[in-house]
Amino acid sequence: MTKTRVLAALVMGPAAIAAVLLLPTAWLMLVSALLCLAALWEWLKLVDIEDSLARTVLLACNLGLMVALVWGSRSTRTSALPLFELTAMLGVVWWLLALLWMLHYDFASGSDSRARIAKLVAGTVAVVPAWCALALLHAEPSHGPAWLLLVLLLVWAADSGAYFAGRRFGGQWFGGRKLAPRISPNKSLEGLIGGVVLAALVAVAGALLLDVPTAKLAEVIVVAMVTVLFSVAGDLFESLLKRHAGVKDSGTLIPGHGGILDRVDSLLAALPVFAVGKAWLGF
Repeated sequence: MTKTRVLAALVMGPAAIAAVLLLPTAWLMLVSALLCLAALWEWLKLVDIEDSLARTVLLACNLGLMVALVWGSRSTRTSALPLFELTAMLGVVWWLLALLWMLHYDFASGSDSRARIAKLVAGTVAVVPAWCALALLHAEPSHGPAWLLLVLLLVWAADSGAYFAGRRFGGQWFGGRKLAPRISPNKSLEGLIGGVVLAALVAVAGALLLDVPTAKLAEVIVVAMVTVLFSVAGDLFESLLKRHAGVKDSGTLIPGHGGILDRVDSLLAALPVFAVGKAWLGF
């Protein structure tokens, strides 16, 4: 299984990097929209929407929302994307609410209509704002693709740092306390710290390569660290959905890695947080 995971990662990683650096923003938006909709398809299955026709209709509604955002942002006078910015901000608000949701493990844990509606709304406000944030970052006039790549590297670094720090120091610093034992029993506080530290180092290197002024370096690091913390929330929320559904993976599409949602759950939270933080602090 480990060999399969490594081989799949060796294919996915370079492909993602090439797409970010080589594709024009419009084409990247199209490719990423397909990935987002694929992730949302798996999300719908996790919330007990088993009927393929029902899932297709719900997916079409989300696609329609994406198209409406693009259409509503068209302008011959400016290259700004105000609707995308507002939607990205909505994404940040959603992930703050998701933190509260995860504190109440049993909230919407059943299969009744209210639980389904809550999780359906959650799927839209998790996926669509992330797609908008991706477009905003890539469309930046100055080093847009590089900024988007930095977000990917932050999430990957946090994941790797958490894995190795957790294996080496897990249970040693905080008396064996876990990060979220009911949701993801294997995640340790030591691993979280390791992931944040490694991501901060990546943020420093990225900022220097992007010629960020020294006065703004601290702001980049802070936004990067907050982004990583929210990326962990994204991963945990998907784990919560899987716990409620009683499944291990969101799908089986990627060998050794589960489904599309399993690969992008952290990014769903990281992208809007970084995009909004970058715009707010102006680096």
